[in-house]
Amino acid sequence: MSTTTLVVVIVIAAVVVLALIATLWLSARRRHLRDRFGPEYERTVQQEGGAMAAERDLRAREQRHEELDIKELPAERRREYAEAWSDVQEHFVDRPENSVAEADDLVTRLMDERGYPTAEYEGRLRDLSVEHGRTLDHYRAAHDVKVRSGGGRATTEELRGAMVHYRALFEELLTDQRSR
Repeated sequence: MSTTTLVVVIVIAAVVVLALIATLWLSARRRHLRDRFGPEYERTVQQEGGAMAAERDLRAREQRHEELDIKELPAERRREYAEAWSDVQEHFVDRPENSVAEADDLVTRLMDERGYPTAEYEGRLRDLSVEHGRTLDHYRAAHDVKVRSGGGRATTEELRGAMVHYRALFEELLTDQRSR
């Protein structure tokens, strides 16, 4: 075998190995994002028009999340929030629309105290998606009903469903431990 042939074979082998490594690395990164973001991964792929753009967006969310000072609450504050949630639920029978608004406010206050920015709804979704991607659809559904209820366009059953959706995120935020 000539030297030129040997060099060509080595170069081709190196290119194949590098391509294999790159493929495995991209696959591992994609698997990590799918695992971390859950259903939010597919939603972002559809929203961004492809996996590459979605993964860029999700990695940016992870980087932003790393800069946040997310903290767990002391047991006493968790107990106070749990009591506040019970109060909101008790008010539902007499004032369902007000209770949904109170539930939204309570979830937002809990997020704020934990360290999540709460300035605008879309930002809250992005920030929550990093650690709470599996309950984000609950938050979206509850928020949608809350918005519609402001105009009197939500049924009592939809309001009840919104309370269930808010509770899913509320409980996850309340019991989430930073050990992940």
